[in-house]
Amino acid sequence: MYEPIRTKSVHSTMAGASDFPHRSREEELDIQLAGHLAALLAVTDELRGPAPSADLDAAAARLAQQVTRLRGGRTPVRAAPSAGRMSRRAALHQRAHSLAGRALVVAASRADTAAAILAAERMDAHAAALAEEKELSTAG
Repeated sequence: MYEPIRTKSVHSTMAGASDFPHRSREEELDIQLAGHLAALLAVTDELRGPAPSADLDAAAARLAQQVTRLRGGRTPVRAAPSAGRMSRRAALHQRAHSLAGRALVVAASRADTAAAILAAERMDAHAAALAEEKELSTAG
């Protein structure tokens, strides 16, 4: 009635029986953290376009340095700052704040002090920028 199984199960429970490579927890956390920081770098580059600032430039450089470290020396792809609309700044700051929060959680779980400090600083900076944007929108 049924055809017998002719291949090995992909769900083998025997230790050491799998043919594909596994990454350690630390490697997985490195990959996650590098991804969050790279995404934060992309948003930071986008924010630098309409209103360049020394703070954003320094943050972008530090983010690129951390991503390079986590990726074993491979530099992240950088977006050229574009002269985007100023109206999107609040949404970009909100996105950056969320990404920095995610990076902070992963950095804390892998005990990466440098990345955690950077993520916390970026969260504070974007929270302040959001508060400033809100003040400007209600005052005007």
